Amino acid sequence: MPSLRELQRAFSAGVFNELPAELAQHIRAGRFPGPQHFQIYRNNVCESLTNALKAVYPVVERLVGDGFFRYAADTFMRTHPLSSGNLHDFGDGFAEFLESFPPSQELVYLPDVARLEWAWHRSYHAADRAPLALKALAAIAPAQYADLKFMLHPSVQLVTSDYPVLRIWEVNQSAYAGDQSIDLGLGGVKLLVIRRQQVQIESLNEADYALLSACAAGATLAQAAEAALRIQSDYNLILALHRHASSGVFSDFSC
Repeated sequence: MPSLRELQRAFSAGVFNELPAELAQHIRAGRFPGPQHFQIYRNNVCESLTNALKAVYPVVERLVGDGFFRYAADTFMRTHPLSSGNLHDFGDGFAEFLESFPPSQELVYLPDVARLEWAWHRSYHAADRAPLALKALAAIAPAQYADLKFMLHPSVQLVTSDYPVLRIWEVNQSAYAGDQSIDLGLGGVKLLVIRRQQVQIESLNEADYALLSACAAGATLAQAAEAALRIQSDYNLILALHRHASSGVFSDFSC
């Protein structure tokens, strides 16, 4: 007889694939045969996970329609089974999945729309932490400035795209009632997603994006400044740091 661990593995595999023969014989029949009971359970799990994906990616669903989204969700959950007990983690990697999903290849902007929606989701559920107080920097000696490392607030997410995904996202909000036109020729965007009183999405210039991306990667202030200055030679680092710190982008620093 299989061990409990073996049965659990077979059960988990059977939810998203064919019911293993070694498991079928251990499912107790009731009002329905054992395999039919399992199919009912499978349907409930898949419907719950599909609804979870819809909640995270409402704009993607609106762009492709319910039938397409369900097909994509079914394929995604079979190849990316939930590996965490936290349902909020389900959906990570959906943008990368859409990049290689054959039916979505003509919708070249769709993966980046998904990235923006995932960033919004992660920002919304991020840990709550007080923003950096500027007065805390007063105790730092000027000789140490170059070695400072600024930590982004847990809710901060950075998104870059070659397409106008913010415009696509905006016109597909349920409350939006303005001009529905979208010009893919508008070009790309660099975006900051942050939770203040609510989740907000803001456009960044390329130098600001380079600075914050470097900070997110653990760069020192000198390294982050160099990244920004490579893009904009007259970049005002002091003003940029003050602006981002004042708006809650940073939560801490180390030296």
